[in-house]
Amino acid sequence: MKKATTEVAKKAAKKVAKKTAVKTAARKKTPAEKTAKKPAASKHSKTVIEAKIDIGFGNLLYIRGDAPGLSWRSGVPMDCKGADSWSVSMSDTNSAFEYKVLINDIHWAVGGNNIAQPGVTSTTEPSF
Repeated sequence: MKKATTEVAKKAAKKVAKKTAVKTAARKKTPAEKTAKKPAASKHSKTVIEAKIDIGFGNLLYIRGDAPGLSWRSGVPMDCKGADSWSVSMSDTNSAFEYKVLINDIHWAVGGNNIAQPGVTSTTEPSF
C-alpha cells in the first residue's frame, strides 16, 4: 500500500512540476520583447517665441528670460525671419517662463514681461 501511495504522490508531483514549467515558459519574454524599448517619458515639443516688429536695418532683436538657456543678465539673439519677423526655438522648456525682448541687447521693450507656455508658439508685438 505504501508503494501505491508513493507512486500516486510522484505522479501528482510530476503534474505540478509540469504545470509550473508551462506557466514559467509562458511568462518568459520573447527576444523581441527583451530588446523592445520602453516608451520615452513625455517630452514637450519645441517652444517658439516670435516677435513681430520692424527694428530697422542693422539692428538685432534679443531675448532674455528665466527659461533654460536664457538669462536676465545677457540676451540670446533671435533669428530674423523677415523684415518684421523674429523668432527663437527652445527645446528644453518644461514649464511656463517669463521673457522679454530687447533691441541690440540694450533697449528693453516697454511693459511687463511676457509669459510663454512649453511646447507652444508665443507671439509678441513689442513696443520700444
